[in-house]
Amino acid sequence: MARTLPLKKRLARAMRRSWPVPSWVILRTARKVRTHERRRHWRTSRIKP
Repeated sequence: MARTLPLKKRLARAMRRSWPVPSWVILRTARKVRTHERRRHWRTSRIKP
């Protein structure tokens, strides 16, 4: 599969977005927010080509 520029941009954006919740957020919310809802795994969820 040839990775065109638009797909590379989408992949880069998804990579930037896929970080865990910062530790200070967990402390500030008294551990109510622990996981990132939009966290993406490379195998389980696909990005549209």
